[in-house]
Amino acid sequence: MKKYVYSFQEGTKDMKSLLGGKGANLAEMTNLGLSVPPGFTITTEACIEFYNQNKEISDELMEEIKKNVTLVEQQLGKKFADKDQPLLFSVRSGAVISMPGMMDTILNLGLNDETVVGLAKSTDNERFAYDSYRRFIQMFSDVAMGISKSRFDYVLDGKKEEKGYKEDPELTAEDLKDIIEKYKMIYLEEMKEEFPQDPMKQLYLAVKAVFSSWNNARAITYRNLNGIAHDLGTAVNVQSMVFGNMGNDSGTGVAFSRNPADGTNKIFGEFLMNAQGEDVVAGIRTPKSIDELKTVMPAIYDEFISSAKKLEQHYRDMQDIEFTIQNEKLFFLQTRNGKRTAKAAINVAVDLVEEGLITKEEAVMRIEPAQLDNILHPNFDEKELKKAVRIAKGLPASPGAASGKVYFYAEDVVAAKERGEQCILVRQETSPEDIEGMNSAEGILTARGGMTSHAAVVARGMGKCCVAGCQEIRVDEESKVLKYADKEIHEGDVISLNGSTGEVYLGDVKKVNAELTGNFKKLMGYIDEIKRLGVRTNADTPRDAKTAIDFGAEGIGLCRTEHMFFNEDRIPKVRRMILAKTAEMRQKALDELLPLQREDFIGIYEVMEQRAVTVRLLDPPLHEFLPTTKEDIQELADSMGITFDELRDVVNSLHEVNPMLGHRGCRLAVTYPEIYRMQARAIIEAALEVSSKKDYDLVPEIMVPLIGSEKELKFVKSHIVDEIEKVFAEKGKTIKYLIGTMIEIPRAAITADEIAREAEFFSFGTNDLTQMGFGFSRDDAGKFLGEYEANEILEVSPFEAIDQDGIGKLMKIAVKLGKETRPDIHLGICGEHGGEPSSVEFCHSIGLDYVSCSPYRVPIAKLAAAQAVVKSK
Repeated sequence: MKKYVYSFQEGTKDMKSLLGGKGANLAEMTNLGLSVPPGFTITTEACIEFYNQNKEISDELMEEIKKNVTLVEQQLGKKFADKDQPLLFSVRSGAVISMPGMMDTILNLGLNDETVVGLAKSTDNERFAYDSYRRFIQMFSDVAMGISKSRFDYVLDGKKEEKGYKEDPELTAEDLKDIIEKYKMIYLEEMKEEFPQDPMKQLYLAVKAVFSSWNNARAITYRNLNGIAHDLGTAVNVQSMVFGNMGNDSGTGVAFSRNPADGTNKIFGEFLMNAQGEDVVAGIRTPKSIDELKTVMPAIYDEFISSAKKLEQHYRDMQDIEFTIQNEKLFFLQTRNGKRTAKAAINVAVDLVEEGLITKEEAVMRIEPAQLDNILHPNFDEKELKKAVRIAKGLPASPGAASGKVYFYAEDVVAAKERGEQCILVRQETSPEDIEGMNSAEGILTARGGMTSHAAVVARGMGKCCVAGCQEIRVDEESKVLKYADKEIHEGDVISLNGSTGEVYLGDVKKVNAELTGNFKKLMGYIDEIKRLGVRTNADTPRDAKTAIDFGAEGIGLCRTEHMFFNEDRIPKVRRMILAKTAEMRQKALDELLPLQREDFIGIYEVMEQRAVTVRLLDPPLHEFLPTTKEDIQELADSMGITFDELRDVVNSLHEVNPMLGHRGCRLAVTYPEIYRMQARAIIEAALEVSSKKDYDLVPEIMVPLIGSEKELKFVKSHIVDEIEKVFAEKGKTIKYLIGTMIEIPRAAITADEIAREAEFFSFGTNDLTQMGFGFSRDDAGKFLGEYEANEILEVSPFEAIDQDGIGKLMKIAVKLGKETRPDIHLGICGEHGGEPSSVEFCHSIGLDYVSCSPYRVPIAKLAAAQAVVKSK
């Protein structure tokens, strides 16, 4: 017969999946010789069986529970339900993974109208006994039976008010007896039956309540949010009671072996004398700092400090410890790895390495990538945030905190920034022509778009805070009004954005900056020692490149040249190039753009020094560069010496029904080879100049986007190579260079063996590969992907994490075929997935050489790359 119940002596910390985290740790502390009140754990498998038995506890399980109750009785010399000296229990849930939402603790189980009299006599403390019974009825009714706690609080507060008491301990035994009778009446009214007097029935109902709490709404939501499996089940811990409310020589507390806020190696916690456990966390009374225990009970304090350090060294991690003092004797009720802030996680991990308790590999595994994401950006001051007025919530598209005056047009943001104002750009959705405004803004808020919309992708690249797809607001750009609920925000009003949570607040909220020195740098050093994957950045300016280097980037995996064209000086030249009626006119415009492009690349090469730089040639459809308003069309027509109607007709002719699948990327170069010729010349001339000036050995990497066939790349490459040879002839110098392509079209992935005959490297553009592979528009998919996730059609949006079964299979095919043709082919990824931890691990597993991501995600990608190595071992 399967064993479903284990005494604390029978378990170990390695039995977590069976006993839950709490049960495994109670067993471990017992076996370490710490003073742990005896008890037993009902396994997670019993919980799963409970659901298989239509939410009923089997007779066989109850027999096991009764046997273990008898074992505890023998250990303590007390009897469960004894009228003279009763044994009482606490009942707690204990899942494999610590999670909020599970059932709260029930204390003092086993008390009834008879045993309470025995407890009073055996302790010679009538008030204590009836206070314990009062607490038990309230906890059992609330936690196990679902009766609102407020009904009991009303009675308790009423009695205190009637008697003029301020604190619970002022209640007399007679007061408590009266409260108990009223509590039992509430139970009878709500449950239509008397409060259970049989202790074994109490235990049966409590265990059933713990199992049922595994599938309550809060627990399910938490598991969904944190990717925790729904079939793990929860254990139940039944532990003999010790009492912190037996008088002034008793107490209870919670403490951490280190400070969970900053990781300082000093005990951090609180305690209350003459109290039970829930008093500390419920806020009913104000606890005292654990340091004061040294004055109140010096011997207990010393024992606690010694035991806390013993537990930390045994578990080799910061511990969260619950304890009770009963008649000047210390008992340990729980220990677990303590939850901590990002700052504390880094400090504790590095300190434990330096103390010799853990290895560098273990330290790296102790940090959650999401924690790094939080620490890299400015964040709101938590105290100030509690006072802030939240007005809406969208998608947390790019982390960090930002405040500023609201502006609805990019040019207005640029002008306001020049006046010294801090601004938030608010748009329905951004487009490439908003790039200057986005660059000048503190943060970006859009009503539309998803986590990989233009606003989200560009904001992450710039390290700007961004809340996207905020459907709780309405943006009227023409009237310059942001509407939420029944209120309005006008241009110039101040709002604050939390890009880590997606929340929008009224007014300016105080911020705090991240500290990226000391232990953070030491941790990044560990990561660099362990990881195999290279980590580059997506950067289009020297400033972004410098930011990425400061975060540890090893090169640029994606330099988007189109972002270089969207400013007031260049856009007219770009537009004249696009709208040219003859090749001569187009070449004239390109000649004007050439020195500007060359300076762009000189700036980037100088910042990157000898690190790799992959430049993607022009990618977006041409219409994105063209004016859309009457005023802008007229201005451009005047500068070109043509009429408004002529220019409008040309602009309209370039409009495409589906531009993402239209005349863009390498297709532009097939139609207008001179565009890529100009860019290739600018890249090579810049590399030659910087190589000569700095004595660098640069190897430019030129990436042709949107290739779908070998012939396509061969045609475009012939023009690029021809232009580069002309530069070499003119300059009398040569330089090594690579020409490759972005694998972003499914056809390119499945014909990669052919494309590799021309391409010297592949860089996976997973944004478009996902878009084309699924047939989802990444800007519109936000309208339905939430339902896909809710209905478990998709576990997560494929634009957030690589779809390993489908898109990932295309990548594997491309890697295999590419290496067959060109064994030394260089392989990377530059889509936004390059900074997402599970995607980085996947890239490691399929043998890519590097991932590339926005500057602020570089440390996250490096951490994920190191964790991939440790996991693979």
